[in-house]
Amino acid sequence: MALLPVSEAKSRLLDKANPSTATEKVPLGEADGRVLAEGVAARLTQPPFDASAMDGYALRAEDVPEIGAELTVIGSAAAGHAFEGRLGKGETVRIFTGAPMPEGADSILIQEDAERLDAEHIRTRFEVRKGRHVRPRGQDFTEGEMVLPADSLLDFSHLTVAAAMNHPELCVYRRPRVAILATGDELVQPGGTPGPAQIIASNTFGIAALVRDNGGEVLDLGIVRDRQADIAAAIEKARNAEVEVLVTLGGASVGDHDLVQSTLTSAGMELDFWRIAMRPGKPLMVGTLGGMQVLGLPGNPVASLVTGMLFLEPLLRKLARLPKRRREVPGITARTLAANDQRQDYLRATLAKDRDGNLVAEAFEKQDSSMMKIFARSDGLIIRPPHAPELPAGAPCPILLIRP
Repeated sequence: MALLPVSEAKSRLLDKANPSTATEKVPLGEADGRVLAEGVAARLTQPPFDASAMDGYALRAEDVPEIGAELTVIGSAAAGHAFEGRLGKGETVRIFTGAPMPEGADSILIQEDAERLDAEHIRTRFEVRKGRHVRPRGQDFTEGEMVLPADSLLDFSHLTVAAAMNHPELCVYRRPRVAILATGDELVQPGGTPGPAQIIASNTFGIAALVRDNGGEVLDLGIVRDRQADIAAAIEKARNAEVEVLVTLGGASVGDHDLVQSTLTSAGMELDFWRIAMRPGKPLMVGTLGGMQVLGLPGNPVASLVTGMLFLEPLLRKLARLPKRRREVPGITARTLAANDQRQDYLRATLAKDRDGNLVAEAFEKQDSSMMKIFARSDGLIIRPPHAPELPAGAPCPILLIRP
């Protein structure tokens, strides 16, 4: 099977992905970052009454035709405590922000513009315009009004208005469920003591974080030894859990100890492709097993993270109905980059702005795909297309942001 270009591989993966149709109701406090499955209409009118927008005095504009008019204070009103009664000619009510307007009042004189003559009388020190500083009933929304349309991506502003519309829970699309299966006799969980030929497993934690950051839920299948029966049992566990995506870490090639692909094929997986013209990340496996999409990421930590950004992230965002994340931006290279071969390179680099505002990428000298420390210190990946000629310092280059 020939090496697939990155763009074609991504298209083939995403073409088979269908956005979620399953829905669930979640409490308002857990709805941040979710996508609405149903539009949300107001259950009440806001504000439910004409309300004061300022601290001051509620009055009738006709009673203060000019500056210096005197009024009699007959009571007070505060948020949650309305004035019981009606204003008569020459009367006013001390009022505070959010309080209902007293019956008969149509305007507010703010407290800075009132001169207190005694306990029961004030004099106006500023012109009063009818309706000023009054929030009319229904100014924000009215009962039955469709305020939040379906497919809205919920954030702090949406949750605020949903709460104000008296919705304690919202109907959202269910998060795609992702099972993560790490394989390898050489792997030991963090905190364990590796044997002479073993290493600490790290990929699962980065990929799980990527899944959650892109709207998915994680089912961690743990570390499975390089035995076909054990791998088959883990695959069956993922199928029984009815996950939308199975991500395998390592073992997707066809070497003597790479059993994941053959075990999946025996279980009924339809293999689409498994080798990509990219570095790091060539041994990427894509297939389907029943209604479950299978994405086999390389066991190499950096290759796993890079392919996770390029393939797993857009897959999850499509399934979760989230907007595409823009990672690729223009930049310039800080140093000369050698000519490239037939594989698309992703070079780890630090980023800085020059005095003209250009994003300058300085690639690390060592790019070995096992070096996780360099990835953690990188801000982006310089993209080097297949067969690209030598690129001199200061030349334009596309950059994939690690932290967009």
